[in-house]
Amino acid sequence: MDKMKEKRSYYFNVIEAKDGKMSEVMNFNFGGHHDLAQMVENTEAKGLFEKDKHAKEFVVAMRLMHHVIKKNADNPLFAEFAPQFEAFKNQVRKQVHCCNKDK
Repeated sequence: MDKMKEKRSYYFNVIEAKDGKMSEVMNFNFGGHHDLAQMVENTEAKGLFEKDKHAKEFVVAMRLMHHVIKKNADNPLFAEFAPQFEAFKNQVRKQVHCCNKDK
């Protein structure tokens, strides 16, 4: 199986730190064929953000937003935004080379 098309599964656990206490806010699974760690590494290597933490946040946000838009393509909420997001995603691909289908 092509490494790029290998199915991956991630588990997100969001915990709020407040007043020295930790409490779980939400958790969910997320899957796809993208290697999030590799995408973060590639983004960090391009030096697009001052802090590596922002590269991580950016990659996760892009993948989650892409997934939601793709799975809800008929939702009027995304009617105007989806084409703009797709154009932005393609711009990111060209700049970072982290998500090219031919890579």
